[in-house]
Amino acid sequence: MFPALVVPCSPLLFGINTKAMKKVFRILGIFLLVVALIAGVAITYITRALPDIPVQADLKVEITPERVARGEYLANHVCVCMDCHSTRDWNKFSAPLVPGTLGRGGEKFDQSMNFPGTFFSKNITPFGLKSWSDGEIYRAITSGVSKDGHPFFPVMPYPNYNRMDIEDVYSIIAYVRGLPEQNNTPGTSAAVFPVNIIANMFSFQQMKLYELDSTDERKVPTVQF
Repeated sequence: MFPALVVPCSPLLFGINTKAMKKVFRILGIFLLVVALIAGVAITYITRALPDIPVQADLKVEITPERVARGEYLANHVCVCMDCHSTRDWNKFSAPLVPGTLGRGGEKFDQSMNFPGTFFSKNITPFGLKSWSDGEIYRAITSGVSKDGHPFFPVMPYPNYNRMDIEDVYSIIAYVRGLPEQNNTPGTSAAVFPVNIIANMFSFQQMKLYELDSTDERKVPTVQF
């Protein structure tokens, strides 16, 4: 038998410059490090600083019979807030609302319904909103930001509500303020990665329209029914 022939593997055999290779890898490493740092800063900014949408602290909605009546109509038949913020009987045709549960929240929207996470509708009766100011409710409806500043996943279509006439939003606020109190604390909503990061930008996109709303500069005609 012949002895095994061992051929040393050297970059020089293939015309490769070792110094050049090291330089390329060093540049590539620095590039990847910079990308990682930029990504880290971007994610930190998005999750910590957004959504940066202020509350109209001096907003106080006057509750009038006319506003309550219109708010009831809008919340139940146009914006259908009550369809999600009440309990529905899914064992019956068209899943009607269970009597006595108006606004109590707790309806679950999860991955079995193709949502990117698990989301629970909020209690919007005085039990759930007693510590909320009118400005905070207005911001939640039109910009999808909760009282504590975290963003809502747009199960609630706040990008559409953002374009509602201001008076109609006031009417909904007046209506929910007068709902019978429901002692119910829904579960905590949570989106899966990366939607939990992207959701902060959903609300941020509504900021400019919200700011126009808050100063009454936007002129949108109220739809008459």
